Amino acid sequence: MKVDVGLADHYEPLIGGKRMSISTEAFDAVNAATGARLATITRGGADDINAAVAAAKSAFPGWAATPVAQRSALLHRLADWVEENIDRLAVIDAMDIGRTIGETAIDHRIAISQYRFFAAAAVTHTGWNNPVPGGWAIAKREPLGVVGQIIPWNVPAIMTAFKLAPALAAGNTLVLKPDENASLSTLELCVALAEIFPPGVVNVVPGMGTEAGAALTAHPDVEKLAFTGSAEVGRIIAHAGADRLVPVSLELGGKSPNIVFPDIDDLDRVVDNAAFAATYCNGQSCLAGTRLFLHDDLYDDFLSRLTGVFERITVGSPVDPATRLGCLVSQTQGERVLDFIASGKEDSNLVTGGSRATVPGSEAGWFIEPTVFETDNTSRIAQQEIFGPVLSVIRWRDYDEMIEQANGVDYGLAAGVYTSNLAHAMRTADRLKAGSIWVNQYFNLVDGSPFGGYHGSGIGREYCAETLDMYTQLKSVVIAEQAPPPMFG
Repeated sequence: MKVDVGLADHYEPLIGGKRMSISTEAFDAVNAATGARLATITRGGADDINAAVAAAKSAFPGWAATPVAQRSALLHRLADWVEENIDRLAVIDAMDIGRTIGETAIDHRIAISQYRFFAAAAVTHTGWNNPVPGGWAIAKREPLGVVGQIIPWNVPAIMTAFKLAPALAAGNTLVLKPDENASLSTLELCVALAEIFPPGVVNVVPGMGTEAGAALTAHPDVEKLAFTGSAEVGRIIAHAGADRLVPVSLELGGKSPNIVFPDIDDLDRVVDNAAFAATYCNGQSCLAGTRLFLHDDLYDDFLSRLTGVFERITVGSPVDPATRLGCLVSQTQGERVLDFIASGKEDSNLVTGGSRATVPGSEAGWFIEPTVFETDNTSRIAQQEIFGPVLSVIRWRDYDEMIEQANGVDYGLAAGVYTSNLAHAMRTADRLKAGSIWVNQYFNLVDGSPFGGYHGSGIGREYCAETLDMYTQLKSVVIAEQAPPPMFG
């Protein structure tokens, strides 16, 4: 399916409200399914980052002083632009990262909701004013300054919104580095960013993590760092923040448990939702429910139906509306997932899938068959984040033992629970060590609900009003009506 989305031949960073490059190097943006070059992109380096940070620093006083109602109105304008361009942006992302256009359209709708949510939340995000004897005590929230933000490739529209919306709503200026594997829709967004926001408020520098990313995290004029990606890189960024004593927020990986109780009412609906939890985003999601804990009483029936669902999932071109599973973002990611599958074949029982698939016309794409293993919680495929459509199914009978296993990974981002019993739902939600617990519907993200993780899944919460706290600091102002009586005669 050929779609003309009018991409530019070359994309440059957005610095100080203008498209400009200091670096003379470039890299290719490649169609994940076909291998065709989509565009070239400036390979931003330290000089580009320095210019972007300088522009953000210069713009900060004016933006911080901009009334919150005006900042809110500009965020609504940005949401309007995304809404007007959603079909085109969805196709760009589908080509760039290999996910289906149905999913990437949802990404942009979530992004729109984030811009609108923080446009509203910022209006009521205040400190407090408390009268005290002889005066007043005031706490006021102020923006931090220049924020450095780095995002991954799996959901670029959502990740961009997660970072831009709260930072801008709170009055910060920023420099954003998109992932080199998924820069196009963010660079297209720069058209709107340059038109809507004052020069220097939003700066976008594409490039490699070891170059542009490293320069951004180490820059002395960056007052906060925000990162979404792997735990390994998250630790590096946390150290960079510690070295300069600036706040760091991290949204990292996950290996989420999805727990099925034997009392569920509609088995087929739960089977379908569990399959969705493991394969949405082609499995390339930190939220994915990749460890399915099935109770012994329904294990065989559930697994049989689940296998049937996995085998009916349509693998195909990301831009074909009939496709339900596209390709992984790159050869590197494809080989990584196949290595995990090979490991699973050695110590676990392969139920279905387990191979690379070929899609006519998209032979360059790394399409992986939807894969199910029976395994135990100690296996490599159950313990490590795979980032592909691979599900580990684990049998359970003893509740306390199951909870221990569900919590028995380095991560704690999300979890699912399927039950018709309210006590089971609430008791299990209380005991699971994860930031988001979804009962009877996986990926049930609701605007305003906190999103973030425990343990190795990160620091801080996004997607909610409390996110604005991460992008501001409190200043205490205590006012006395007059100076106190003399102490020294």
